[in-house]
Amino acid sequence: MDAMGFVVQVLAEGWAVLAESAPYLLFGFFAAGVLHAFVSTEAVGRHLGNSRVGSVVKAALVGIPLPLCSCGVLPAAIGLRRKGASKGATLSFLVSTPETGVDSMALTYALMGPVFAVVRPLAAFVTAVVAGVSENLWGDDAPPAEVKLPCGCAETALPVGAPLGARLREGLHYAFVDLLGDLAPWLGVGFLLAGLIGVLVPDAFIQTYLGQGWVPLLVMLAVGIPLYICATASTPIAAALLLKGLSPGAALVFLLVGPATNLASLSALCGTLGLGTTARYLTAIASTSLAMGWLLDVTLPGLGAAVAAGVGVDGEIFPAGLELASALLLLALAVWPRLPHRRGGHHACSGAT
Repeated sequence: MDAMGFVVQVLAEGWAVLAESAPYLLFGFFAAGVLHAFVSTEAVGRHLGNSRVGSVVKAALVGIPLPLCSCGVLPAAIGLRRKGASKGATLSFLVSTPETGVDSMALTYALMGPVFAVVRPLAAFVTAVVAGVSENLWGDDAPPAEVKLPCGCAETALPVGAPLGARLREGLHYAFVDLLGDLAPWLGVGFLLAGLIGVLVPDAFIQTYLGQGWVPLLVMLAVGIPLYICATASTPIAAALLLKGLSPGAALVFLLVGPATNLASLSALCGTLGLGTTARYLTAIASTSLAMGWLLDVTLPGLGAAVAAGVGVDGEIFPAGLELASALLLLALAVWPRLPHRRGGHHACSGAT
């Protein structure tokens, strides 16, 4: 295969994944905008007091649908801490929020099926609760330090009592300008990597050379911890790896660890909440994600084959024309705010899930 043929094949593979995903992504971004319009850290902070378990569970549940990445979640989490949230609740929010979100859950359903769409947020919830309870049991209660976060923006919020129409306009702007604008490069990388995996990696290659058991789980853990990748962009990569023979448990480890940890956010977390808290945070994520991955492989050993068999079938829920139109609309929404005549406008750091 010549170079041009290789590029065309990679782009075709990536486009196929994008087209299958686009209707779900549009819905996910819309839901993210609605959440942004009506949920603020001020409101959440009032419910995350010093209860050792209750506040942690609430924080995990609140964080699951929110579309924030491991960078963008830091300002929101520190804001919660300063509004009275317990340290464990803050850590729980820091774990569950970047690991999943309404946009990434919709994409998970599209590419990996309903079982993964349920298992992923459930595993994120368990991981967040373990991290938060551990911190409340063994950590101190020192206030967060003043440090420069890697994401230089904070949450934008409308005044209390703002009209419904204004809230919806702000939510849609956030979803399809700010959030999609922040996510677009990472989504592009994710779909291109999915295309590369589809072209370069032979069928069952990963299963043959990594095998089953703990080895693929540990490999995905080692790959995911330093990597910066949001929950949404990690999904097509995990789906492509799963189709090439990666165990479902190892794919789950990547989906949990990759979005929740990266070197920049760990450094900021260490400076903000301390070395001990950062160590407990990382330990909880690593150990719980490995345990959840192992449990998934043991309880549902045929899940990988089922996902592979369902690819291209579940996508037929939507007509090909609708998938094409959704993909073109998604591309237009991603590119339009970045054109030269549109630059310099409102932009809020959102990151992704």
